[in-house]
Amino acid sequence: MFGFGILTCLTFLPLVGVAFILCLRGDDEATWQNAKYAALITTLVEMLLSFYAWGHFDTASSAFQFVEERGWFGAGLVYKLGVDGMSFPFVVLTAFLMPFCILASWVSIKVRLKEYLIAFLVLETLMIGVFCSLDLVLFYLFFEGGLIPMFLIIGIWGGKRRIYASFKFFLYTLTGSLLMLLAIMAMYGVAGTTDITVLLKTHFPPGMQTWLWLAFFASFAVKMPMWPVHTWLPDAHVEAPTAGSVILAGIMLKMGGYGFLRFSLPMFPDASVYFAPLVFSLSIIAIIYTSLVALVQEDMKKLIAYSSVAHMGFVTMGLFSFTEQGIQGAVFQMVSHGIVSGALFLCVGVVYDRMHTRDIAAYGGLVNRMPRYAVAFMVFTMANVGLPGTSGFIGEFLTLLGTFQVNSWVALFATTGVILSAAYALYLYRRVVFGVLDKENLKTILDLSPRELVLLVPLVVLTIFYGVHPSPILDGSSASVAALVKSHEVAMAHPTNKLASAAKAAE
Repeated sequence: MFGFGILTCLTFLPLVGVAFILCLRGDDEATWQNAKYAALITTLVEMLLSFYAWGHFDTASSAFQFVEERGWFGAGLVYKLGVDGMSFPFVVLTAFLMPFCILASWVSIKVRLKEYLIAFLVLETLMIGVFCSLDLVLFYLFFEGGLIPMFLIIGIWGGKRRIYASFKFFLYTLTGSLLMLLAIMAMYGVAGTTDITVLLKTHFPPGMQTWLWLAFFASFAVKMPMWPVHTWLPDAHVEAPTAGSVILAGIMLKMGGYGFLRFSLPMFPDASVYFAPLVFSLSIIAIIYTSLVALVQEDMKKLIAYSSVAHMGFVTMGLFSFTEQGIQGAVFQMVSHGIVSGALFLCVGVVYDRMHTRDIAAYGGLVNRMPRYAVAFMVFTMANVGLPGTSGFIGEFLTLLGTFQVNSWVALFATTGVILSAAYALYLYRRVVFGVLDKENLKTILDLSPRELVLLVPLVVLTIFYGVHPSPILDGSSASVAALVKSHEVAMAHPTNKLASAAKAAE
């Protein structure tokens, strides 16, 4: 059968590049060039392999596909991989963004280049493993393992406050995940296995669901991040190198949303309904409050980081609407945000490599010297706003549509975030790109190089393509989302569902 071993190859192929780089001796320019090409070729092969697998993925099926299973530790613990329509888009997104990260680091990283590339390749293995795992223990190992290379990327190759930012990132995410580990052990005690496919069919007692949901929520809320546990993200983004910011915003934030999709909603449906008002409240605060905070930022990276928190508010809102439109919108929003926010951080990296500052006040009038850059930056800014015709509109519209069916007031408050996003995004664009070119050090700044065009043009094309033709993503996830919604409805009708009854009584 096709697919036997394909996910293992996708997961561990980056380690082949790691092995090659480790074999390189010396620290001269030739060695560095070989290391960069090794990392780039490895990630390109990984990307092509993911496209090949996507071409053989049956979008009409809600079942897990390309399933691989091997004995591992025994006692119900297995090495099991598989993907469905809610996980495979993130595998492809991860593989797609990694070559851009290598290219973005081509000239900006001046120290310990081999170690830097190794960290990114190891991180790719761990991130893809998160989305492919069908065993809870395996998922946890990949989920937590990703902290280490990102901790090193921020702490070694970051900015002036990199040590503070890296430790804050590590401690926030680790603390939340320890509670998830306790929940995994409790689930193993009840089900006797950590096989996700078995756990999805296990009905945990309503009282137990409450504590399990809260434990998983502690981990995923920090990872997204949700308000008020979001404060690690702006610091991590500001201090991380450009490629680190791309991966943080493009992939690692999505692990929290994926966790809600894979575990919280299907495994703890009673508790999910019971705590939905809490999630709605936190989502609205995130959308409005962090948008207002973004308005007053003077650092480009910090502004985009706060906008990411606001956009993730739409994701959590859509997920806990328990409607097909809301959940599909959340999946689409995560994929779109991965492309758009990654591109925005690449745009910041372009001017930072030239001027070595991210202060908005240090720029102005760049359209006079960098017209191609201005066009690319404009497309991503419009997508960040949610302009129709860009990918950013589809996800926001569907999440609002799904939420409106459940609670019109939540949708109304969330819609104000669209207005606020236009305010801070256009404010940033006007100050950086338009105006008079009166700063002497900007009068000789150069437009996009061929390498930077290779970085940004494909992302521009995808942003517009998915804005007018979203069906590749929506069709890919529709069957799995429909199955999730149906299973949730069945679970809600379970005779022991006291939490759902309490939630309905409260309404």
